[in-house]
Amino acid sequence: MKHIIYLAAGSSRRFGENKLLCELEGKPLYRHGLDMLSALVSEKDDCGLTVVSCYPEIRDAARALGARAADSPESKKGLSYTIRAGLDAVGTLGDGDFLLFVVADQPWLTAKTVSRLLGRAQPGVEAACAAYDGRMGNPMLFSAALAPELWELTGDHGGRGVAHRHLCETVQVDDPRELCDVDAPEDMIP
Repeated sequence: MKHIIYLAAGSSRRFGENKLLCELEGKPLYRHGLDMLSALVSEKDDCGLTVVSCYPEIRDAARALGARAADSPESKKGLSYTIRAGLDAVGTLGDGDFLLFVVADQPWLTAKTVSRLLGRAQPGVEAACAAYDGRMGNPMLFSAALAPELWELTGDHGGRGVAHRHLCETVQVDDPRELCDVDAPEDMIP
């Protein structure tokens, strides 16, 4: 099973307000990734979508699309808390399972890139990530064997350190914008 965990709980400190709820191209920022992932999962029988958020409106939108929604009340303490909430929501993992972490502030990420990463979920693969011109980025894929290391993350650290300790394959994106995070209001310009 491939478990897509959509991390939509950031505190938006640099943005100045909850960026995930700010409108971009006619809909809230978080909906770009949520809608794309929901459509992608609906076409696959070996994938599930879990949305992790401390915001009720985001969890409600996830449930309305048929995704599992997990509360993450401690997300303001750092990314590691959101990751652990996602791992808890997914529950017991099988030996051949994979976890794909997707962040909600990358509105230009494409289904093609996500599909290519999911395609790397094969025996012998420890980790994979999206990349452009040698720069690793999100999303990041991990084999279930690495879940204990992800669980041990602390503070505002994500899975990049785990990926660096293991063989991490890269999936090159077609457009560098796919890897761009929205961190400030000026980043919302299409």
